[in-house]
Amino acid sequence: MPATKKIATKKLGRKIAPTEKPVLPGEEETHVVQAYTQIEEMIATLKLPPSQVVSENMLATMIGLGRTPVREALQQLAREGLVVIMPRRGIVVADIDVRKQLRLLEVRRCVERCIVGLAARRANDEERGRFLAIAGEMEAKRNDGKAFLVLDGCLNQLLLDAARNEFAVSSMKIMQGMSRRFWFAHYERAANLSETVKLHAAIARAVAKGSEKEAVKALDALMENVEAFTRATLDS
Repeated sequence: MPATKKIATKKLGRKIAPTEKPVLPGEEETHVVQAYTQIEEMIATLKLPPSQVVSENMLATMIGLGRTPVREALQQLAREGLVVIMPRRGIVVADIDVRKQLRLLEVRRCVERCIVGLAARRANDEERGRFLAIAGEMEAKRNDGKAFLVLDGCLNQLLLDAARNEFAVSSMKIMQGMSRRFWFAHYERAANLSETVKLHAAIARAVAKGSEKEAVKALDALMENVEAFTRATLDS
């Protein structure tokens, strides 16, 4: 029997039971993805800042989706360390912890080396064209931090798609949100945006070229930059 969701009804002098609208197969899963994407974006760009208390109802209203997909999206975000769910007390956007971010980088470097290498080897022609397009867009918007963050998300997803390894995808997904938010929170004070764009574009072009060696080398250069940026925030 298909899942259902409630449609609110107006009171006309007496209580009327809410009608039920069938949820088509696959629709709920799509709504979860939409909820996750929108909430993660709000957290990564600090529209929902650290320590902000939120609720399922509040978020459902903000993004125009039901509570069920919002609840599932929040569970995923909790696994990624972006929110803390406290039973019977509420949901809080997690704080930013520099030392935790440095520990994350120890693992991220290893996983991303694997991903860019696999992507360079396995990307198809259409994907290689998209890597080049993203590199060009990044370079064209090298002075726009918000635009870069969106393009960085597109590049990350394309790398995961092209790598075609679900285990690498699962490992990387856990780290991406925290990494994106940390960068956005500090880039205006501690990062050289133009250099950051250049390093990301180099990875995209190396993968498009199909050079595993160049892709890994470009990734190593990026990770050195990211670690230096992260450590610089300790003194900022």
